Amino acid sequence: MFITPGTPRIVIISYSMNYGVKNCVWTALGDVTANIVQATLVIFVIGSFISDNPTFLNTFKWIGIIYLVYLSYDIYKSRPKNINSQEDIKKGFFSFYKDGFLVAGTSPKAWMFFPFIFPQFIDFNSNYIVQFLILIISYVILDFLSLVGYAVLANKLIDWIKVNSKLINTISACVILIIAVIIAITQQY
Repeated sequence: MFITPGTPRIVIISYSMNYGVKNCVWTALGDVTANIVQATLVIFVIGSFISDNPTFLNTFKWIGIIYLVYLSYDIYKSRPKNINSQEDIKKGFFSFYKDGFLVAGTSPKAWMFFPFIFPQFIDFNSNYIVQFLILIISYVILDFLSLVGYAVLANKLIDWIKVNSKLINTISACVILIIAVIIAITQQY
């Protein structure tokens, strides 16, 4: 599930092109931190609450959509960095972390992933905390590696990307905007 392209991967590719792989690590850390929070809350605290209160999930959906529209605009307007320059990056590590956290944290898809997938692998009649820890640690490591892998791949293709940087930013921004529209239209809670 986490290898397939989606909003976090699009953000990572765009950030890799604009800010470099090293800064994408912070975005990936923000993403997996949100996933840890989501999985923990869904499995141990609010799993049934989310199922029983679609208004709650719908609110998260619209917060996520608004943030995706903002992020799409931000990526579209960003100026690709000159690979050879020592230009200062205007975003701090916390900003990269926050973007990763918010993209993953406001995703209704992620909020639905954990309650539907994780319980299938947990026997709640035995030591489910250890089972959960094994699942979440495995998930976080694999998700983080896939995000960084996308950033490295984008960075390896930097010569092609450099020639087509505005096109990549435009495509990335449009895809994020399309994802926001699809979420708004199709995900009803």
